[in-house]
Amino acid sequence: MIPSPVVWADPARASAFDSWLAAMAGPHRLQADSVRLASADASFRRYLRVDRADGAGSYIIMDAPPAQEDCKPFIKVAGLMQDAGLNAPRVLSWDEPLGFMLLTDLGTQTMLDVIAPPQAADAIASPTAAHHALYMDAVDALVRWQLASRPDMLPPYDDALLSRELALFPEWYVARHRGLALDTGLQDKLDGLFAQIKASNLQSLGGARVYVHRDFMPRNLMVKDVAPTLVASRTALPPEGAELARGGPSLRSMTPHADVAALAESRLGVLDFQDAVYGPITYDIASLMRDAFLSWDEDFVLDVTVRYWQKARQAGLPVGDDFGEFYRAVEWMGLQRHLKVLGIFARLTLRDGKPKYLADTPRFIKYARNTAARYRQLGPLMVLLDEIEGNETRVGYTF
Repeated sequence: MIPSPVVWADPARASAFDSWLAAMAGPHRLQADSVRLASADASFRRYLRVDRADGAGSYIIMDAPPAQEDCKPFIKVAGLMQDAGLNAPRVLSWDEPLGFMLLTDLGTQTMLDVIAPPQAADAIASPTAAHHALYMDAVDALVRWQLASRPDMLPPYDDALLSRELALFPEWYVARHRGLALDTGLQDKLDGLFAQIKASNLQSLGGARVYVHRDFMPRNLMVKDVAPTLVASRTALPPEGAELARGGPSLRSMTPHADVAALAESRLGVLDFQDAVYGPITYDIASLMRDAFLSWDEDFVLDVTVRYWQKARQAGLPVGDDFGEFYRAVEWMGLQRHLKVLGIFARLTLRDGKPKYLADTPRFIKYARNTAARYRQLGPLMVLLDEIEGNETRVGYTF
């Protein structure tokens, strides 16, 4: 099949790309006429794929206009991930003034593709043994990443950054998307709730800090080619993590069939890491299990989170000795992320003309409301969310 041509809005940038590609083709053995779009993200970056002339696979080209995108963080974090032993893209060439970068290609199949979640934002995915194996691979990669952490290597995830992120919710979701006036009363309520959330996130687990990917989720994790029979497997999972979290028996060993075991030995590729920071150890596991594009039932979320916590403890990471305390910290960290993402998705729609993201906001409202409903201190937030969404509040705190 002949690749579709790449569309360039700016003729001057198209000309610059052609010149750059011609210079790269010889040294890196590129088939210049095979360039096609690989993916685009929520920023000004996009990714192209180009085949090798010798037929030995392909490479990825990052197109990141320098006026809108600073690629230095990408270069730095890619190096940190390589040092940590993660399967991240290697930078083969970078033209900083033009904003073109040649990278190794981690493939075309994301973990999200393999899971094939239901499309509805309110749908709950059904976990299989194959899904469980993928999540264990993700947990292993996360622990490896966190073990490599060193202070002063990445920007701090501090009060100032948390405040900027939380401010996106009232500005873009509440005021601009929902059209509600941010009067003094509403702003005061939000400020008080945000102060509690920030305090929990910065102080929980003794203020433990590690490298934080910030979007560690199936959409950004690449999987080697998987047999269709494995993807279609519907083997039920025992709710082992849920039992441990509720004070039940220890985790039992799970012995998946041979195909799943082989899949678990593969190493997931990691993408979209350029915004990494040094911050709370709870962030990435919260991101992994409260996904932007698929939802799991609570038993599966607990099971994977317990297994992460066990592996992290065994590796010497500062996750504490009490899983209940750790899970509370994960939920409060996740709440901050949910509110931030609601603001970001509204901004992507209203400012950047990307309406597809707003379709997933009901998922995040549900995540945020469910967390608020479990903690008495967050009761006012639950009421506020119901007011914003026009729902009736039902109270039933767990803690």
